Amino acid sequence: MEIELRNPNIIMKLSRLGCFHQSKLSFLRSFLKEFKDWEYKRDLFELNESGYGTAVYSLKKDSRVYSLICFANELKENERSDRVIATKWDAAFTLYDGVPTKQDIERLRVEVPQQEIGRLSYKELTLSRANKSVRIFDHVVENLSKGKQPDIELLSKVGYLYRTTAVYGSGKFGLADRFRIKNRKEIYGPFRLEMMLVYFVRQFTFDQVNHIAKHKNPRKAVTLDLNISRNLGIGNSTGLGMAPFIINHPILLNNWILARETALKNIRKIKFVETKDSDLFKTCLKKSIKNITSWNTDSEFQQKKIQSLFNDLNKFIQFIESDFDFSGEFPFNNIYLWIEENLGEECIEYIVSMIMEPYDDIVNPLINQMSAEEEKYFNIPTHRTVAELKQILEKNYSEMLKINFSKKENNQNFWFISKNKEEPRMSDRFKEKGSELEQPLAIARDINKLYETLSRSKNSSTIDKFLANNDDLRHVVRRAFVAEKLPYSEIQDNTIGHSLMPIDMLRLKLSFFGVLKFDPRSDKWLRINMFQGAPLPDELKNHKDQWIYNSLN
Repeated sequence: MEIELRNPNIIMKLSRLGCFHQSKLSFLRSFLKEFKDWEYKRDLFELNESGYGTAVYSLKKDSRVYSLICFANELKENERSDRVIATKWDAAFTLYDGVPTKQDIERLRVEVPQQEIGRLSYKELTLSRANKSVRIFDHVVENLSKGKQPDIELLSKVGYLYRTTAVYGSGKFGLADRFRIKNRKEIYGPFRLEMMLVYFVRQFTFDQVNHIAKHKNPRKAVTLDLNISRNLGIGNSTGLGMAPFIINHPILLNNWILARETALKNIRKIKFVETKDSDLFKTCLKKSIKNITSWNTDSEFQQKKIQSLFNDLNKFIQFIESDFDFSGEFPFNNIYLWIEENLGEECIEYIVSMIMEPYDDIVNPLINQMSAEEEKYFNIPTHRTVAELKQILEKNYSEMLKINFSKKENNQNFWFISKNKEEPRMSDRFKEKGSELEQPLAIARDINKLYETLSRSKNSSTIDKFLANNDDLRHVVRRAFVAEKLPYSEIQDNTIGHSLMPIDMLRLKLSFFGVLKFDPRSDKWLRINMFQGAPLPDELKNHKDQWIYNSLN
């Protein structure tokens, strides 16, 4: 049976991308799988009775070692802020390449708590900081010190003890440039070192509350129950700062989406499905309902999506159990055709992710294809003609070319870098000043401008001659030639229009990170939780990949 990859003009619409969910391709899941056979160790834990001090955790295999160095500092309540521009945090972290010496730790004790203004070296791979959820943290410590476990219901409403405010890598602030480490097999998947840092930080939070509770009441204190620990993750608030990433990295975006679409295509092509595989698929479906019903948010927008997902998923499970025969030919293709016909986008993409669960042999090879050597695509084929470029635009940007940018609503917003917040922000160009500082993120508008300019040029003219007179369009010419080769490199929507929902862009990226539950606080930022339900470091060697469906909450 001939099955094609899904149409980018449909899949790359933001309304669809904003319905993506975690899968076996997600970075935190692939990180745990890659490092499950590594030796975990807590190398140093020198905290005072209040929980301030230094800790070091490591993963080792053969001669390779990665070490997280943690600095927990006393922080006054009026100094605590989750803003990117904060200067003090409850804890600061760096992932170190190898085994740090005492001298390294002393050097980093000065630099790491300073974060962006510190001086780091090529031995440091990632950098982060985090703040306590004070109410939850204190509640846990207080109860443990009295010999009791904390209130599970209270913990479930938050889901973490700490939340990070940023995780940096890839050469920022003196950290190791990616070229130094990119050929290491174990970290070839995207954001793998960032995932490692967050995972280590999670364990540090458990060790810290246990330590403080023990010192508070040595005779009576108990340690945090392992089941409760497992069901806590690391929180994060993510806003517009993340959105431009997927526009600025079209090759990387393509590779992420292409891996997902290729997995779906290859699973749909399976003629006969083994019973063990169909059973695992159905088991994951049923278990995942608990994650949906425990998904807490005050966002009306998200509540509607959750309810739609819940209703559609129950409808689908009923179809699978009552009306579907897995013993027929091409069952997953038949399932896909049915869900496209009968379910909403949120549930369609949920099931697409779930379909992957039984198929390590299909998914695993794709994980190593999700990174990108973007510089390979920077050169523009200047020998090509205007006529060829027009054809590329007509084929790959047909949806964008339909947008009329003479209409006010299609040109309403602009992206800029906030001077105060030092992050990307979006404003209404007709109500706010500063549009002259606009960032080049209006790809649909630029594509339209390019097409109009090409239409006034000679079809036989070469691109080098065209660019000699239209250098301001060089960036979008490059994107067009990238899109010719990479079908999922471009969001097929207007990123400056009045109807834009930036939350869709954030959800897309976070789904590939592996976030389970999204909690939008507006259409521009949301709260998330990472590694909730994940195995603890001592359990890595024996963990099952479907841990993500075993949440207690």
